[in-house]
Amino acid sequence: MIVVTGAAGFLGSAVVWALNRRGDEDILCVDTRPSDDGCANLAPLRYAGYQSHESFLAAMAGGEFTGRLRGVIHLGACSSTTETDWDFLLRNNVEYSKTLCTATLAAGARFIQASSAATYGDGAEGYSDDHARLDSLKPLNLYARSKHEFDLWARNTGALDRIASLKYFNVFGPNEWHKGDMRSMVCKGYEQIRDTGRVRLFKSDRPDFADGGQRRDFIYVHDAVAMTLWLFDRPAQHGVFNVGTGAATTWNRLMRAIFAALDRPPAIDYIDMPPHIAKAYQYDTRADMTKLRAAGYDAPVLAIEDAVRDYVVHHLVPGVHLGVKT
Repeated sequence: MIVVTGAAGFLGSAVVWALNRRGDEDILCVDTRPSDDGCANLAPLRYAGYQSHESFLAAMAGGEFTGRLRGVIHLGACSSTTETDWDFLLRNNVEYSKTLCTATLAAGARFIQASSAATYGDGAEGYSDDHARLDSLKPLNLYARSKHEFDLWARNTGALDRIASLKYFNVFGPNEWHKGDMRSMVCKGYEQIRDTGRVRLFKSDRPDFADGGQRRDFIYVHDAVAMTLWLFDRPAQHGVFNVGTGAATTWNRLMRAIFAALDRPPAIDYIDMPPHIAKAYQYDTRADMTKLRAAGYDAPVLAIEDAVRDYVVHHLVPGVHLGVKT
């Protein structure tokens, strides 16, 4: 059995979809909902069972899955970069993950977990996933701090020598409708263009970046999942790994890709960046993919224009979830 936590969410449901495509159906889906009733992301997918995150953790800690567990892909967490309740994040993102990691390793199974590129802070220390750089990182929000604290715990206890902790960069793609303000700008930008014919981007507060010239490493969810499952299948590969493209794309280019997918001329308005966002804003992110490539992962990533077009044309315009027949 493979367990996917956060399975009803964006990245989790995409992992279940990809497992289905390669023939895996002995999957336990775990999420915060008490049941999978009415979960649109999971409805088209095939899996053996569903369990709430609290009951699952209790069962794992009690050794219930020992002997029948292939591994856990732990993607469940509060991912809001504006969350201000540290006690909640400590319980939900840090302590839960520690307990689950310990129980999974005790069961002799593979453990993959979601860290975040947000742990790199303002990027002053670069974006290398070299373990020697962990202590120098300064996360800019509490969500990032929660992910960084788990990575430090895993390194300090030796767990990082047996697991893979994945620093996802800016992942976008189908099945993120439920995320509200945490949806990708591809999703939100498409909706703005659909409703008004225009899109809004933040102005730059730095003279070295033009308005809309801020850069991020955007990765399509299919590529992020492919990297995740490649590592899941290779227990000998352990440690922190970046999951990105290794390239930085400006917000202007990203928005132009949406307009092109919709066959519309670009119409971009620049607005002031709110102070609470400006103080923790990343201007230029680019994953250092050296470690994953050196480990043997050699699949190409989809070009940003092709990825945006696939998302817009095949999912956003028709409102289609992964796994739905069209």
